[in-house]
Amino acid sequence: MKLSHSLLALALFGAAGMAQAAGNCTVSLKGDDAMKFDLKEATVSASCATITLELTHSGKLPAAAMGHNVVVSKTADLAGVARDGMKAGAAGAYVPAGDARVIAHTALIGGGQKTKITFPGKKLTAGGDYSFFCSFPGHSTLMKGKLVVTK
Repeated sequence: MKLSHSLLALALFGAAGMAQAAGNCTVSLKGDDAMKFDLKEATVSASCATITLELTHSGKLPAAAMGHNVVVSKTADLAGVARDGMKAGAAGAYVPAGDARVIAHTALIGGGQKTKITFPGKKLTAGGDYSFFCSFPGHSTLMKGKLVVTK
């Protein structure tokens, strides 16, 4: 009986290690009325089946005046996605519809609101050069960061 309890404990300990080895699968960001995210860099694991982006707008201004979202793209595509997002307008959350350069994006929210989106982890490659940013007009110059993808 003692041996089986020891084996069970060892198995649970090993399973806990495996769960941690899976890596971080959620990125939680806060944006404010000063056009800043609370993180300049976030890390996720390419081994995640799904990745979740969570955004909390900690400011007070409405979406029409100071809306925020989170868009993920390759870093080389950031400026083009932000530029083309302006054409999509507020109705399109400042994200070009059907744009293959956009890996994932949240809804556009205003002060006091929260949003999240989940997307397949296989859309990201370990070691790839990715960024997250807000595509509200003019925000991407300040509201951006590096998304590090590990194995």
